[in-house]
Amino acid sequence: MNPLRSVGARLGLGLAVVVAAALLLVDLIVVPSLERNLIDAKLAQLAEAAPTVGSRLLNTPPATLDDAIQAAAADADARVVYYHALDYNPPSLSVFDDSSPVTSADVAGDPIALRAFAQDRAVSGEVTSGGVRYAEAAYPLLGGPVVLLRASLHDSLRSVNLVRRRLVVAGLIALAASLLVGYLAASIFARRIRRLERAADRIAGGDFSQPVVDASRDELGQLAAAFERMRQRLAQLEHARREFIAHELRTPLFSLGGFLELMADEELDPKTQAEFTATMREQVERLTKLATELLDLSRLDAGRLTVERERFDLATLAETLADEFLAVARSTGHQLSVRADDPTEGLGDEERALQIGRILVENALVHTPSGTPVRLGTARRDGSVLLRVEDEGPGIPAEHAGQVFDRFYRLEGAVASGSGLGLAIAKELAELMGGSVELDVSSGRTTFTFVLPAFAGELPFSRENERLEEPSLQ
Repeated sequence: MNPLRSVGARLGLGLAVVVAAALLLVDLIVVPSLERNLIDAKLAQLAEAAPTVGSRLLNTPPATLDDAIQAAAADADARVVYYHALDYNPPSLSVFDDSSPVTSADVAGDPIALRAFAQDRAVSGEVTSGGVRYAEAAYPLLGGPVVLLRASLHDSLRSVNLVRRRLVVAGLIALAASLLVGYLAASIFARRIRRLERAADRIAGGDFSQPVVDASRDELGQLAAAFERMRQRLAQLEHARREFIAHELRTPLFSLGGFLELMADEELDPKTQAEFTATMREQVERLTKLATELLDLSRLDAGRLTVERERFDLATLAETLADEFLAVARSTGHQLSVRADDPTEGLGDEERALQIGRILVENALVHTPSGTPVRLGTARRDGSVLLRVEDEGPGIPAEHAGQVFDRFYRLEGAVASGSGLGLAIAKELAELMGGSVELDVSSGRTTFTFVLPAFAGELPFSRENERLEEPSLQ
């Protein structure tokens, strides 16, 4: 893999770009500002000293003027130039005395001094002479003389250049550190991401044996926790699928094959043959029911299962369910009762609603001990109608309550039976009709509630039995 495409390299380069951009902004904004502040401070210092120097020189006799200028230059830490006025139109000055012992030619036509003389006011500014930058302040005296204070900006600019050089050095160090720290930090994250990638590959390959572990509480840790929940859920579903294939498919087929061999190879008396035939019929019914459930699920997955939009009464449907399961309830010792006095009209597919009701009632009868009551009831709630199936069996453990609607999922233990598809089909059929199936487990009671939209007085599109093909649930 190209190293520049790694997360570490990209993060390191990103940090380097940020540091470089910050340094560039410092060089473009902070350093010029520092330079300007230093120059302004020097100009202010000279402008403040110029009136004092001017007054001092104005009262000095000509014989001692040179000594006074040298003393003023030392006090102001600047070169002091004393001008006499030659002409007022145009303004013209001549150097009368200068603290510089070398030459005064460089200040003979100084623009700052000329401006102060012409405008008759104190003037300060920056000039360049002989390639050197100077700060100057000129102050006009009574009678025409002008005093000029000049100081080199070399020291101030040297400080600015020193700051710039140190910023460059610090910037290079920061760039190198950002590259290193960014690469190392990203490498740590990349290792964690690769662990999650390997875990995802294992899960995709059907290996659910190794847990996904990341002790951190950051976003990657939360992602790892989500992967672990997914692994556990898929492991449970895979286990349930294998149990389903082993018991729900193979057992009836092996049983039928064994009975057929016995009936073909053995001379059986009529009573034994009748018993074998009855058992085989039960196995065929079991396989038929299973095939129907699998066909319903395949249609749901393909989006080819259609539902009616019609008006029907859930109270009547509850009575129908009670009549259908009355004999089964008596044979298992259950007390099956219905409490549905008032009409409760819903909107959906009556046959599919009856299928959902059968699943819920059958579950209640199969998974509860003999002698316990099973109650059917109807009610209204916030624009919906409800069909409740309540039992007083052992209940569903809280840790399994969220998974009972999963395909192939069955509770562990002796009371678990069936294919593990019924509740999954009931839930998806209810959702296809715009409703839901809810589970409520309280002390000593388990209640499954089938929820449907209530009939509001008008069918969709004003047609009594509109058949709609629903989109895929996947």
